Amino acid sequence: MEKFETFTGIVCPLDRSNVDTDAIIPKQFLKSIKRTGFGPNLFDEWRYLDHGEPGMDNSTRPLNRDFVLNDPRYSGAQILLARENFGCGSSREHAPWALEDYGFKVIIAPSFADIFFNNSFKNGILPIVLDAKVVDGLFAKALGDAALRITVDLPAQKLTLADGEEIAFAVDAFRKHCLIEGLDDIGLTLAHGDEIKAYEAKRKAEAPWLFN
Repeated sequence: MEKFETFTGIVCPLDRSNVDTDAIIPKQFLKSIKRTGFGPNLFDEWRYLDHGEPGMDNSTRPLNRDFVLNDPRYSGAQILLARENFGCGSSREHAPWALEDYGFKVIIAPSFADIFFNNSFKNGILPIVLDAKVVDGLFAKALGDAALRITVDLPAQKLTLADGEEIAFAVDAFRKHCLIEGLDDIGLTLAHGDEIKAYEAKRKAEAPWLFN
């Protein structure tokens, strides 16, 4: 998992509540467990006018020009702005995989479904919970003629808008540490590699018959 660094990114405003994981990445794309390659099918049923299936050439598919991801203003967006209960539905980890593969590093919403919220941290995405009125204000700015750019400073736990406005956000200290250091569950285990080897050597000396 890559280390999370302070960055300035374009905000993509997805003005919908209760966005479930089947909308984020439809069920027909769950056959792969490679964690990569899901970005082109993110929000597939909203993004394209035809029915998508694995292996299709997405570059030739008809786009839904009314969907926000297809708006040129938000090209290259790294921050997704959403409404309440984002990521509800099934627990599929493919949802954060698809968002991360597309390029999103941060999701801002008034609330998230619990499992999706936890899975996001484990896959290098920072989900930020803000008051609904604050989110309303961000939508007003993001839906303007020019794209909204926000600087995300995880160490300082603040968002800085182009006009200088600063918005503080809360994040669990342990999850913050893992994102900054780029540690997923496997990385956390490997960080204790020397201790694990020392314990194995000790057990082998104490009970060699277990290792025959």
